[in-house]
Amino acid sequence: MPEIQAAGDEGVARMSRLRTDVSHSARIWNYWLGGKDHYPVDEEVGKQILGFVPALPRSAVADRAFLARAVRHLAGQAGIRQFLDIGTGLPTADNTHEVAQRVDPAARIVYVDNDPLVLTHAHALLTSTPQGATDYIEADVHDPEKILREAARTLDFDRPVAITMLGILNFVMDTDEAVSIVHRLLDAVPSGSHLVISHPTTEVDGEAMTQAVEYWNSQGSALMTLRGRADLVRLFDRVEVLEPGIVSCSRWRPEEGPEPAAVTHFGGVGRKP
Repeated sequence: MPEIQAAGDEGVARMSRLRTDVSHSARIWNYWLGGKDHYPVDEEVGKQILGFVPALPRSAVADRAFLARAVRHLAGQAGIRQFLDIGTGLPTADNTHEVAQRVDPAARIVYVDNDPLVLTHAHALLTSTPQGATDYIEADVHDPEKILREAARTLDFDRPVAITMLGILNFVMDTDEAVSIVHRLLDAVPSGSHLVISHPTTEVDGEAMTQAVEYWNSQGSALMTLRGRADLVRLFDRVEVLEPGIVSCSRWRPEEGPEPAAVTHFGGVGRKP
């Protein structure tokens, strides 16, 4: 169970919104990754979901590794120095600022999430090199205007920005709305900016994943949806998708060795032309 330290009136107000009787995706993800920042309800629901798709912890690990590889590429070869990480989740190893600032200590990162527990742990994400900067915004993916407005405190939208959206657009149930959100974010950044998305799909273990999401949606948590390849392609329709395309997260530019097994989360990286 997570240790909570709520400082001041703001912290008390934040913790009053924390539901420990309803599971939350970030905390279940933490449970699957072997962390301690979750509650009994998250473990219970997480175990039930594994009854449908036992390999989901492998997807969780692959998704985090995909983020690290994508950020290393963007901060390195692509020369990106600004990152807008929407749907941050609970802090773990190799968070976006840690990966980016290892490449360039001057990198600037803004994290966005709406979960009170994630916000309580935000201090772990606000560490930065003296040359760079990190910030944290409490906002929902459905409100890109607020995200952009508050991110402008830290990021210069006249210079390229990498927008990372891992495991967050699946909480936007309508695909047209999800595409519209991505378009609004991309409209705010210049040519040379990049988009990183991962999303649970029906492309691997489709029937079992559908049953798992139906169970998840019956628990009173934020509703979630799966998408197939055609809808994933729509999310990248304003960018030039980098090789190897929109693929299983485990297979996006993996380390040398045998080809990894496919996982249920697909991901891709695109560049705004």
